[in-house]
Amino acid sequence: MKISCSILILLLSSIAIASQAQSPAEKLKTVFRANNKQILVAAHRGDWRNAPENSLNALYNSIKKGFDIMELDVKMSKDSQMVVMHDNTIDRTTNAKGKVGDFTLEELKKFRLKNGLGRVTENQIPTMREMMLAAKGKIIINVDKGNDHLDLVFKVLRETSTIDQAIVNVGDDVPYGELKTKNVIPEDAYLMVVVNAKKKEMQDVIKSYLPNQKTIIQPIFDTDTLSNLKTVKKLNGKPLIWLNSLWPSLNGGHDDDRAVERGEKEESWGWLVAYHPAILQTDRPADLLIYLKDKGLHQ
Repeated sequence: MKISCSILILLLSSIAIASQAQSPAEKLKTVFRANNKQILVAAHRGDWRNAPENSLNALYNSIKKGFDIMELDVKMSKDSQMVVMHDNTIDRTTNAKGKVGDFTLEELKKFRLKNGLGRVTENQIPTMREMMLAAKGKIIINVDKGNDHLDLVFKVLRETSTIDQAIVNVGDDVPYGELKTKNVIPEDAYLMVVVNAKKKEMQDVIKSYLPNQKTIIQPIFDTDTLSNLKTVKKLNGKPLIWLNSLWPSLNGGHDDDRAVERGEKEESWGWLVAYHPAILQTDRPADLLIYLKDKGLHQ
């Protein structure tokens, strides 16, 4: 009997370890399952409080700290290379000035990224390819701001064999039919469309994506009194819902600072959880991870 109990304990331990060691591709498959109750944590621009936003170090920190997803932004250089940068210019985040598209990749690599305090670091501007290779098999990547160059975004994902661990933002309020008319969308790609809950067309946009079984919907709203939010709640997470706790204009005031600085976690993160999101994007990933684990909503 003692031997059987010992074996049982070992088996349970192995299962627990295996679940914690889920690959990013497996995590994405899991949240699409009908019985999923887990919420993934997306680190906005990476661990930007401890490394420059959209940097390789922000990615490495996100992996080390156990965040499920890193959101990054892409722009195209003068020589048609996809680089990781949020703004159209490099003024705010580097020690140089000018538009991203005015520089070649070689020129951009000479500049250095600033940290959250605005101080220049040794970090270079990474390419999307570099980021995807560093993330491969380790963390899900959400590619944002690339909807004007979706062909190049999918090209990089295909060439780095990371399309199964990436979520690609395809635009705001764009119906699925219109998206397919203007772009070649790989059948195995995970897509995310942003929908403005203030717009009457929101429900029609969401319905247009129902034929695609790999779509995630990201509703944004600056007030929590909109009638369209009832529609979001009725979806019950199907299709998958991605919500933001970043700043009030994206979530009607149920934001990270309210949760952490004012200590109102239930009024902010708890309120968002009630809408059955599969993913929460945050600027406080470490704190949100603890909150979700305590609620049994994260392994």
